[in-house]
Amino acid sequence: MPSHDEPVEIAVDDASISGTFVVPGTRVPGVLFVHGWGGTQQQYLTRAREIAALGCICLTFDLRGHASTLAQSETVTRENNLRDVLAAYDRLAARRHVDPERIALVGSSYGGYLGAIASTLRPVRWLALRAPALYQDSGWEIPKRQLHRDQDLPTYRRQLVRAADNRALAACEAFRGDVLLVESEHDAIVPAMVLASYREACTHARSVTYRCLEGADHGLSSDESQAGYLRLLRQWLAEMVETDRQRSDERAARPAAEASPTRPSVAPETPPKAIAPEALPSP
Repeated sequence: MPSHDEPVEIAVDDASISGTFVVPGTRVPGVLFVHGWGGTQQQYLTRAREIAALGCICLTFDLRGHASTLAQSETVTRENNLRDVLAAYDRLAARRHVDPERIALVGSSYGGYLGAIASTLRPVRWLALRAPALYQDSGWEIPKRQLHRDQDLPTYRRQLVRAADNRALAACEAFRGDVLLVESEHDAIVPAMVLASYREACTHARSVTYRCLEGADHGLSSDESQAGYLRLLRQWLAEMVETDRQRSDERAARPAAEASPTRPSVAPETPPKAIAPEALPSP
């Protein structure tokens, strides 16, 4: 299915962030891509174009503190970036041809962490998290960069964290849609225990798909790792979208009688009188 790119500016607070719609020509589900800390939307355009070919409208964007707003990287907070995600989500949901009830959120690392939290604030249908990061809830309003000085993240991420003790994990516990969790085999930043915490939290999800990218590091630095993740993401989203379409078709095909109870017929007390031909109105 052909697609085209449309640059867009997304208003958030008193500023704006840059994004790019990747748009097919029909009404389809939406997919929001959220990059990790230190990344940009440019890293996700190839993936977005591949997913758009499935029949989806995709939106990539730059979190504040990145790309054209890099100067804010020392001051931007998790709250600021969560607002970025919500603003981008709302822009996608309002997009012509997008079904606001069928939106997938695809996040990597810091973007996966923010995406999980965003699922409690917006009606996300599908949640795909690749190497989602994990941070302590304390210091929510301080600059994100400062977290690496104030929190012992390596130690925190090597232990199993309960959903009750972490905002992102609590969001996963509350999520009722379909989840994809992707681990990198040689991830030195987000170790396997973080993925275990996320996996343990997804207790109420409709389905959970867990995959480990063999030989991959955190940033998917090899072409093989990039291709493997794209293939995995594309297959999963294709299955989710197709299953959703089948369910919609089944609901639409149900007889009207199943949708509402049949009213019992009541016989008239007296039969209707026949109308003589001359009493009929003139045509």
